[in-house]
Amino acid sequence: MSQIRILPENLANQIAAGEVVERPASVVKELVENAIDAGAGRVAVQVEGGGTSLIRVIDDGVGMDQDDILLSLERHATSKLSRVEQLDDIRTLGFRGEAVPSIASVSRLTITSRQPDAQLGNRVEVRFGKVMKVHEMGGQAGTVVEIRDLFGNVPARKKFLKTTRTELSHIEETVRNYALAKPGLAVSYSVNGREIFALAAVDGPDALAHRFKSILRADLREELVEVSSLVGEIGISGFLLPPGHHHGSVSRLRAFVNGRPVRDRLITHAVAEGLRNYLMKGHQPAGVLFIDLPPAEVDVNVHPAKQEIRFHRSGVVHQLIVAAVTGAMTEFQAGLKDNVFGDHPSSPAAPAVPAEVAQPQGRQERFHPSPSPATFPIGKKSSDFQGHFRDRVNNIPISKDVSEPVTPYATDDGSGSFPGSLKVIGQFLDTYIFCEAENGLVVIDQHAAQERLIFERLKKEFVGGGVSSQALLFPETLELGAEEIAILEASAEEISGLGLDIREFGGNTYVIKAVPAIMSHLPVVEIFSGILDQFAGISGRDRKSSGRRLDSVLSVIACKAAIKANQALSHAEMQGLLDEMYKNDVFSHCPHGRPVVRRFSVSEIKKWFHRT
Repeated sequence: MSQIRILPENLANQIAAGEVVERPASVVKELVENAIDAGAGRVAVQVEGGGTSLIRVIDDGVGMDQDDILLSLERHATSKLSRVEQLDDIRTLGFRGEAVPSIASVSRLTITSRQPDAQLGNRVEVRFGKVMKVHEMGGQAGTVVEIRDLFGNVPARKKFLKTTRTELSHIEETVRNYALAKPGLAVSYSVNGREIFALAAVDGPDALAHRFKSILRADLREELVEVSSLVGEIGISGFLLPPGHHHGSVSRLRAFVNGRPVRDRLITHAVAEGLRNYLMKGHQPAGVLFIDLPPAEVDVNVHPAKQEIRFHRSGVVHQLIVAAVTGAMTEFQAGLKDNVFGDHPSSPAAPAVPAEVAQPQGRQERFHPSPSPATFPIGKKSSDFQGHFRDRVNNIPISKDVSEPVTPYATDDGSGSFPGSLKVIGQFLDTYIFCEAENGLVVIDQHAAQERLIFERLKKEFVGGGVSSQALLFPETLELGAEEIAILEASAEEISGLGLDIREFGGNTYVIKAVPAIMSHLPVVEIFSGILDQFAGISGRDRKSSGRRLDSVLSVIACKAAIKANQALSHAEMQGLLDEMYKNDVFSHCPHGRPVVRRFSVSEIKKWFHRT
């Protein structure tokens, strides 16, 4: 007797439901997608009891006649595909014809639909996969789908659901995703009869910005990083929240491919890569990003719930996203500069004189002047490593003139007034510079600000031939352990390119003859250990890791060389730092992602003191 048998249809539908209907939010997703595919201009989602008691989705789409309603309950019945060739050109959100019968098999489902040109509509009632009633009735044009007692016949599935609050949060996120995907769609969402939000349809070039801002907290709507790029047939657009801000519940990246909300690690990684040296460690990019490309370039048929996709040319897409996000941050810096500094003419023509190197015993000797890169020739470099990093920093804004010092300069008048609309008020906790602007108060973290300026200069120097080095008057010898020697040998050329000249002296003894010029005021051992630690665990063959590690090395050098917190500055020195910030194309975040500038508007300050 045969042991293999065909599954009963209802059982097969329940198994399919296990793949398609993970939780109530999955039902909402499928029904909203069907409404959008039906050409709806308005969709209302109503939920009770966390989605297990009731899910009702109302749309004003094309509707269905009685035959189509009944056919929609059959597995693999769809109006969107008819031949194999169409799999490479999918332009609809749904296409398999699995959702409705799968949902019907684990719930009490009712579909009411009327086509715009029909006098009467039709209603079909299904109980756990079995059609119970079919009849005509009146109603508005479009379709209403009601799901009651979800998972009522499979209690084992129901017990794995989370709390009502958790399930409702997933449903709300799903509805918001489709509201973002279709700004021209009016969307409303209510829970237990209480309206949570109602978003009117918006059109025009600013529709996405308007829709995205409508779901954000009020304090996050002012500053958005706009992403816009079109290369060939691949378009990348959207808005990111500025790195370093506390985003709360919106601190996630919503990604859409051809209007389809997706979860894709490649997209998230590419955005994070584009925000490298802006995003703090442990933080994730947040915002909304759309990737539009020919349907043949993406496979949407790799996940039962169609939430994951696969790109045909994933490497190309990744590079384009990185470039688009990097370019967006460049534009964001320009706008931020205008907002922070206002009208800022060039500095006075009189040559500025740098302050001296900071010394522990003297407040008047404060800053380390940066020598010209040509002053000290560099030894052997790794052209391959520099070439790799040159590719990394291509299209990334860097200081215009590498010979231009990045340390603060004293102005010649010492009047305490900063050219333009920004005026230095003073220093707080010997760490933060307070400035008065036309539109409010500007607070600057002095260490983070100069750290970024030095980092940008170092990047330029490295790409241009190597970081400037300072020969030591008295070379210093060190006894190294076997692990340190192994790291040094594996990364010798890269370390040399960073301005550190260290040579074998015999046995385990090595001699340091030169250090990065910008760090020459620091103890030699501190410089060496700081750089060596960043190369621990990598090899010259690991090019990608080396490129990322170089950012870490340069940021460590910049951090150690920059002015510190709890260091008092004169007005002239504070003005000099601000002037260098204005001259640099990138200044908003330190290389570790900490914000440099915070602004408080006049209206915000007045509100604190109830003067509005």
